[in-house]
Amino acid sequence: MYYLEIILNLPVNQGFTYSYEPSPDENEELKPQIGKRAEIMFGNKKTEGFIINILDSLPEDFPIPKEKIRPIKRIIDKDPLFGQELIEIARWISQYYLCTLGEAVFSMLPGGKRETSTAGFSFEEEITSVHKNTLSDEQKNAVEKILEVTKKIQEEDKNEKANPQALFHYLYGPTGSGKTEVFLSLAEKILEQNKGVIYLVPEIGLTGQVAKAIHERFGNTAAILHSGLTPSQKLKEWRRIMHREARVVIGARSAVFAPVPDLGLIIIDEEHDGSYKSGNTPRYHARQVAMHRCLNLKIPLLMGSATPSVESWYGMQNKTITKHILTKRLAGGEMPHISCIDLNYFPNDGCISKPLEEEIKKVLQKNHQVILFLNRRGFTHFFQCNSCGYELVCKNCSVPLTYHKNVNRLRCHYCGWSAVPPESCPQCGSLDIGSSGFGTEYIEAETHAKFPNARIIRLDTDVLKNKNELLEKIEDFKNKKYDIMLGTQMVAKGLNFPNLELVGIILADAGLHMPDFRAAERTFSLITQVSGRAGRYFPDGKVIVQTYNPRKEPVLFACKNKIEDFYNTELEERKLLDFPPFTRLVRLVFRSFDRNLAYETALDAAKILKEHIPTGTARGVEIIGPAECPIEKINSSWRYHILLKGKIITPLQKMARALLFDYKHTQNVYIEYDVDPVSLL
Repeated sequence: MYYLEIILNLPVNQGFTYSYEPSPDENEELKPQIGKRAEIMFGNKKTEGFIINILDSLPEDFPIPKEKIRPIKRIIDKDPLFGQELIEIARWISQYYLCTLGEAVFSMLPGGKRETSTAGFSFEEEITSVHKNTLSDEQKNAVEKILEVTKKIQEEDKNEKANPQALFHYLYGPTGSGKTEVFLSLAEKILEQNKGVIYLVPEIGLTGQVAKAIHERFGNTAAILHSGLTPSQKLKEWRRIMHREARVVIGARSAVFAPVPDLGLIIIDEEHDGSYKSGNTPRYHARQVAMHRCLNLKIPLLMGSATPSVESWYGMQNKTITKHILTKRLAGGEMPHISCIDLNYFPNDGCISKPLEEEIKKVLQKNHQVILFLNRRGFTHFFQCNSCGYELVCKNCSVPLTYHKNVNRLRCHYCGWSAVPPESCPQCGSLDIGSSGFGTEYIEAETHAKFPNARIIRLDTDVLKNKNELLEKIEDFKNKKYDIMLGTQMVAKGLNFPNLELVGIILADAGLHMPDFRAAERTFSLITQVSGRAGRYFPDGKVIVQTYNPRKEPVLFACKNKIEDFYNTELEERKLLDFPPFTRLVRLVFRSFDRNLAYETALDAAKILKEHIPTGTARGVEIIGPAECPIEKINSSWRYHILLKGKIITPLQKMARALLFDYKHTQNVYIEYDVDPVSLL
């Protein structure tokens, strides 16, 4: 008789013990092993859990009599789905990101959970040529240096003199400077040492084009994990990885958990991208997990981006991350010329100012292509009364409604609620109501009006229903079936169009008004990434940025291509305001359909947190709130949050853990725990 410790995907901080009686005719493959799934009865419902421990006998102080322990129904897997290394990582995640071991293990495994987030395609752009490009000196240098340092650390580690942080490397260079080629060359070198590689890219980057190129480069040794796979396809890939059939794993953030035997390198492309942070419990960040995994295994972590996150930049300044710089654009294209247009001087031009209109005409006369970029879906941004200033907001969320012209409705982009636009102001009865701001539909209408002969295509999530449609549209634009492409986020990311000469950013400061300390960083990286699309093949690529705040740092520095200046002022500002990377944050969000309940629970929680400030750290820990979240209602749930702030993260986690496991609050309030939050909305 064996006793199995089994964990379930439940917010319960313990494993459960079940018994297993080997039968004489049992199948060898279906014996219990750590890392396999077992089917069990939990209460009176059938469910499955993972075996994390096997005991021959029960400990003396076991609280339940032997005969009360229930047997398992059956073992599901022939092979374990993970080994000791991943159980260790799951334990670390449950400690660091404040969740239960069960939640941590289930988030790592290929269940049916999909990762949603519109994010970069950086990697398509440079991978289109399958033949190995010969590396430039800068690229060679970076590859050699990383291999050299790793070798040194692994040797020193035997004598325990190693400096572990020398394992973190950052490849920094303008868009189009050949970062992907360095990643792939390094991966090949690591494969030659018979070690495996994990290559992380932002979610949407995993399209057909990439898959094809990777297959041509690495043959069947590549496994691609992305949200388009069904759970059973994911399991199949997972098993190929465990059996060493696949040695290069490419995927979105959850691929950081791939069970690669003899892992030798982790690569994170477009490291600044928001989709590396998980939006559900456990709210892990793939970069943190990769750092932890690399430190444990003493292997290199290589990150790369043209616009590093402020945290990584700070790490490079402090020498905790080694910086490798690429300065030249490989296709020979120059960095595009960026000019800035102050919209305050063109109040009546609609969303395409006169100077931008003139430029577009010139480009169209040459039969070249244009991309117009905006950060908002929907026809206009918000609906308000010009007499009393009343603004229409969603009744379930506290967000302004967006007007969609093609269906003549106001719609909320958080919960989907919609309404017919009113004919007069609901508050003062005035007829002078209208919408201001503009979205992609509005620009499409205006572009058609100003350029009646141009062929125009619009890319945003309102028009596109699936990934294949997106790929078709992009292919069409590449093949010159359209002259002007309009779009949101999707357009910003790593697409390469040989015939593209002009990129227009309709409203650069759209994201700046968010009450979030990372708004400036996001605006800056967006302008920089979008401008990276132009002039890859033409010496005279142009970028035109329209803005109401041309003097605001993120806009100013992105337009002047003063990248270092931006990071320096941003770091100074964060230091003044005491925000990351100078402090650490833990955010607790209290959600409930009942506003008072959410608020009262948050008040109680704040009291409990105060009582649990670890001794000796009281001066360094700050509890901010409870306050309403900037978006105080989403999907009819009222939201309040508390921020814990401190120089060191451990006391903050201790306080939050006391709340998570010892505080019995009403079931009608849900508490989200977010360590190192990326957004505070």
